[in-house]
Amino acid sequence: MTSKKPRLQQGAAARRRRFWSVCLVAGSVLPAALGLAGCATEVLEQAPTDPSEPWTPAAGTTTHQPGADKSFAVGPEPAVAHIDAAPKIDSSRTYGLPELIDIAQSHNPTTRLAWLQARQAALSQGMVEATFLPMISANVVGGRQRVSSGVEIAPLPELRQPAAIVGDVIPAVSVQWLLFDFGQRRALRDAARHNSIAANVLFNGAHQKIIFDVTRAYFLYGAARSRTRIAAQTVANAREIEAAADARMSSGMGNAVEVAQAKQQVAQARFGLVQAQGEESAAYQALLTAMGISPMTKLKISDASGRALTSNFEAPTEQAIRDALARRPDVLASYRAMQAARAEVKAAQSEFMPKVFLSAVAAKGTSNLTTAGLPTIGQQGSATGFLIGATVPLYDGGLRAAQLRKAEALAESSETTFNRVRSDAVREIIVAADTLRSALASYRAASELVRAADTTRRAAAASYKAGTGSITLVTAADTGLLTASQARADAHAASLVAAANLAFVLGAMDSGATASGLLAR
Repeated sequence: MTSKKPRLQQGAAARRRRFWSVCLVAGSVLPAALGLAGCATEVLEQAPTDPSEPWTPAAGTTTHQPGADKSFAVGPEPAVAHIDAAPKIDSSRTYGLPELIDIAQSHNPTTRLAWLQARQAALSQGMVEATFLPMISANVVGGRQRVSSGVEIAPLPELRQPAAIVGDVIPAVSVQWLLFDFGQRRALRDAARHNSIAANVLFNGAHQKIIFDVTRAYFLYGAARSRTRIAAQTVANAREIEAAADARMSSGMGNAVEVAQAKQQVAQARFGLVQAQGEESAAYQALLTAMGISPMTKLKISDASGRALTSNFEAPTEQAIRDALARRPDVLASYRAMQAARAEVKAAQSEFMPKVFLSAVAAKGTSNLTTAGLPTIGQQGSATGFLIGATVPLYDGGLRAAQLRKAEALAESSETTFNRVRSDAVREIIVAADTLRSALASYRAASELVRAADTTRRAAAASYKAGTGSITLVTAADTGLLTASQARADAHAASLVAAANLAFVLGAMDSGATASGLLAR
């Protein structure tokens, strides 16, 4: 009994030491954990304190004083204060439509985005094709362990054995290869290939869209310049009538009312000129926007307002519409998306089939044992092996069935989208042809109206100067000529825009030469 009591006391002392060590660790960890929990809610101080008060990023609190005006201004961020540099422009050169299109294709960010998307789609195809190849990986596992032990025999002191150090290093090379999966990878590769082709087609389509946008903005800018010239000529005509009214007043043939009406006509013409100049500036900025360059760019641009329009127009035939459908980027991209969705259905169906794989490994191990008083003991070994296995899915809670249903729904949706895009393309072609025909007819009618209005205006001005006419007739004739001239300029630009739109919806707006050819036909 006396020999057991010291051993019990020593065991109790050891347990007490372990208990107090655990308490010490818990006492140091718990306050730290509580402090971290407090930090998670302290970040609310960085948010606005009230939904009606401004936020200031400096202190994370509002600085608004009662009775003072609230300022919701945001602090400046110098990193974002950057303006894109204007492209290199020859100030002495006048740029035509082909040159403007070339600048747009080089600087418009839309082309770069489409290019990056096409590259991403191509890389996705390459990633799928990589699954046909084996995966080889190298692994190294190493470790070091120190082992020591002691024996307590009361009342003798503790006896400790010499420490032993064991070190291991195991390098290995493993191979994993999926041999057969019932066509799943092939279906995924087909889907990726169709998506890549669609991205490439849309890349060319982005360039076609830029060519059309620049062409359209170019013609509209030309129309705005024509309206400015017409407004300036109207001011000159009004001043001519004003001078005639002053002359009649000086000779005693006129009166103050005629002079006042003439001055009013001049003021009205000047107002119209200011409006036309503002519209010209807006059209110029719209052209720069279509080109995708800095709005501070200064360009000398050629004028296309003097181009004679054709009087003969033939609507696209049914064969021409079929040819257009076969080359329109949006139709082709939609078709490729439909094919990719059908391939995804095949991939989802393959999930129900087994997969056969090959695994192989080659490893070599080195182990060393070191202990005091003994030489180091080393041991080396190697192992190689391979296996062929098959995995068969049995139950997954309906996951694969849901994935298949989803793929089938996506394929049906893609087919519906393709049919809609194709139908919309046919409708766009027919509408574009009708719009061009109507624009050409409007231009011919407006040209006749301008000739008649100009004759009327000249006759009215001549009769007024001769003293047989009234200033009211001259003013009305001048206004009629202004309206007719602006209508002809608008109809001229509308005809050119309609021709460009027809070429675009036919899928023929594929180069700057095509766009510039609209000026030569």
